Amino acid sequence: MVKGETKSGFEYKIPKKNLDNYDLVETIAEAQDNPLLFPKMVNLLLGKEQANKLKDHLRDKDGIISTEKMSNEIMEIFESQKEAKNS
Repeated sequence: MVKGETKSGFEYKIPKKNLDNYDLVETIAEAQDNPLLFPKMVNLLLGKEQANKLKDHLRDKDGIISTEKMSNEIMEIFESQKEAKNS
């Protein structure tokens, strides 16, 4: 289990098997050409329950989730995992 917290305060727990999932790697590669695959990537990484918690965490007072904020959170999670592997 990989645990962490983003700068915005979202705490996550990712099963190691999610990070070693070929479907996730494939979706990341395809999402570069098709940004509509981003939600699938988030679900594969975090699982649906945690993805929903992240969306609620990022939802503003009008109920809108900023695409930029979501993207930044996911990039931060990936970056923290790279840093953890390199330590």
